[in-house]
Amino acid sequence: MQSTHIPERLAALRSLMAEHQLDAFVVSKEVNLHYFSGFRGDDTMLVITPQKAFLVTDSRYTEQARQQAPLYELVEQTAGLLLRTSEVLITENAKAIGFEGNALTYNRYAKLKELLRGRAFQTSLDLGTLRQVKDAEEIACIRKACEIADAAFYDVLDFMKAGMTELDVAAHMEAFMRAHGSEGPSFTTIVASGLRGALPHGVATDKVLEDGDFVTMDYGAIYEGYHSDITRTVVIGHASKRQRAVYDAVLHAQELALTLIRPGASGKSVDAAVRAELAKSGLSFGHGLGHSLGLEIHEEPRLSPKSACEALVSGMLITDEPGYYEPAWGGLRIEDTVLVTPDGCERLTTSDKRLVEIA
Repeated sequence: MQSTHIPERLAALRSLMAEHQLDAFVVSKEVNLHYFSGFRGDDTMLVITPQKAFLVTDSRYTEQARQQAPLYELVEQTAGLLLRTSEVLITENAKAIGFEGNALTYNRYAKLKELLRGRAFQTSLDLGTLRQVKDAEEIACIRKACEIADAAFYDVLDFMKAGMTELDVAAHMEAFMRAHGSEGPSFTTIVASGLRGALPHGVATDKVLEDGDFVTMDYGAIYEGYHSDITRTVVIGHASKRQRAVYDAVLHAQELALTLIRPGASGKSVDAAVRAELAKSGLSFGHGLGHSLGLEIHEEPRLSPKSACEALVSGMLITDEPGYYEPAWGGLRIEDTVLVTPDGCERLTTSDKRLVEIA
């Protein structure tokens, strides 16, 4: 899908360049190639100046680039990506040049610096800040990715049973999402059952599901490059009294966050309120309450004790995912992908969160 928002995104980047007195900027991170041009390949660099936009790539991608990035001047390289990129910068007489320090490897940076000798190539900027507030097209893609993930949850409830492995569950969910429009899993699918539920990132193994196990499934779909993220926990057989009490406490805390996520709320304040509520039940968790997502599964801003987000803004995406983990007992997590709206928030993952018992 060719975004109609590329001109606005380029304008925001050029404004950032002007703020740092840059004549040009080199975009190298793959998700930012997509965001600022529409191109969805690799081994490519964008060169942005105040008036022009160049896409430097090789013959494998030239036709694809013409189709996906029509606003860019295509520059084909045959002798090396870095050499051709430097030639474009020199031809454009760029004196002060910025780059993505969190994406450009040291060796590539050093080579470009050598090729650009005599020019200021020392300003590193994080372009992720320009992607924090999503436009309508991005939100539509994330909404679709969430719909696919929700459907996978309902489907796996009819599939899952005692005796199968965590890997069986993960493979079934991923296959279902692929069949319903996902480009792939948002990350390595987490299926953690029984005592393995105490592992917040316990990716699926050959452990067999047994009666009495909590099964935590943390997964997501990708649609048009955009991710969803959801966690649901169910129990095999019947839940014990303690399992139900802990689950209810985590769900209560998770739903409390949904009343607090709104424009103006800080990442620290939402996180702190949820932790305080969960502590009333004697429970806690070590990870942050949530993170943003989009073209990457983990983006800024975050909900955590160390969050730098002073105020959420309408159009931001954030996850809401408290949990509880006890090594000798197991654990669980409940997570939704949430859109910050002008007057509050909206759950984009809408599947049922009541505790399901797989009999």
